[in-house]
Amino acid sequence: MTASPSLSVDGDRLWLRLMRLAEIGALPGGGVNRQALSDGEIEAWRLVIGWGRAVGLAPSTDPVGNLFLTLKGADPGALPVLAGSHLDSQPTGGKFDGAFGVLAALEAVTRLHEAGVTPKRDIAVVAWMNEEGSRFAPGMMGSEVFAGVRSLDAIRAVVDAEGIAVGAEIDRLHAAFPDVPQRALGFPFAAYVEPHIEQATMLETANCPIGIVAGIQGKKTWRIVVSGEKGHAGTVPPADRRDALAAFARIAARLYDEIGAGDDDMRFTIGRVVVEPNAPSVIPSRVTFSVDLRHPDNGRLDAAGALLERICRDGAGRCSVDIVPLVDAPSNGFDPVIGDLIEASAVARGIAFLRLLSAAGHDARHMAPLAPSAMIFIPCRDGVSHAEEEWAEPEHVTAGANVLLDVISKLASE
Repeated sequence: MTASPSLSVDGDRLWLRLMRLAEIGALPGGGVNRQALSDGEIEAWRLVIGWGRAVGLAPSTDPVGNLFLTLKGADPGALPVLAGSHLDSQPTGGKFDGAFGVLAALEAVTRLHEAGVTPKRDIAVVAWMNEEGSRFAPGMMGSEVFAGVRSLDAIRAVVDAEGIAVGAEIDRLHAAFPDVPQRALGFPFAAYVEPHIEQATMLETANCPIGIVAGIQGKKTWRIVVSGEKGHAGTVPPADRRDALAAFARIAARLYDEIGAGDDDMRFTIGRVVVEPNAPSVIPSRVTFSVDLRHPDNGRLDAAGALLERICRDGAGRCSVDIVPLVDAPSNGFDPVIGDLIEASAVARGIAFLRLLSAAGHDARHMAPLAPSAMIFIPCRDGVSHAEEEWAEPEHVTAGANVLLDVISKLASE
């Protein structure tokens, strides 16, 4: 038995669950601060696991702290279909980024259970660990380790600003759920679908509630440290200075001029700068800054990355520079067959759709090399995301979940 457009999600229930989840880590301005592997995420797990167990979904986790809630299929030998996103947020994040994907998948699977649908394949709702990368860098740790992009040992060794290690927090998370079994890391699966807010304005401008994502543009990130020598602001003459901030200023100006300008498809950002010792009358001895670089063309992205490293070395002057690559994720495409299933669902339900490219990175990037994968976008108001005012309309939330219901039902019946 498979679902048809006559089977639809309970949009009111989905919306209420989104609002209830947003209470965990709620901020005064209406946003959410729910960091990866924090007490807030443990509370979110408890809530979502409870909703899943109420309809017979079996919870499980893996060594890197991903969460799975599984609706059993008729054929235990068939590979499962995965659908979901993540539960962690930015420090001043919104109610929908990540959370919509997890709860839309949970709602779709819940409706299948309520309708008495037994798919051929298992369907597992997934919440990937640390997609955002705000507490522990880089992001997408759960999906990267699952996919074999990074090693579990390397991820466990990463620490946050307080010196707390990922490994210790994964262990704490697992200890909070002693009755949730662990499954193998990186198990095979048949397909993956990730619903998400667009985080841009193409859907809103086109008045289309559904986006069929063709792929994700490439992304590279670095942590760059410029080291000089501190000194008295009033006594050290210019010729003797090793001013790390002055070197950073030269480097940053060239990066903006030579990489950040002239290509409308290039996305160049210096998002974090830390100056030490950060005292008014002391010559800065150290500047640590981050660079986020994105482009849909892998060749252009690689060339820009090589230029960035040359500019940093050339601009250091009498200082030294340490360039640490963090993320190197080429642009990727998604499965066209699943894309056609998304389109067929939208057409059957009378929902306008648009095919587009994702400018932001998502866990689906790491699933695509492993099995047929796709993303479903819904609009977010003014394209605002990673901010407290992030907003999605209830009717768009419902539309995205209904399309997901159709798609995963089809995938799980084949």
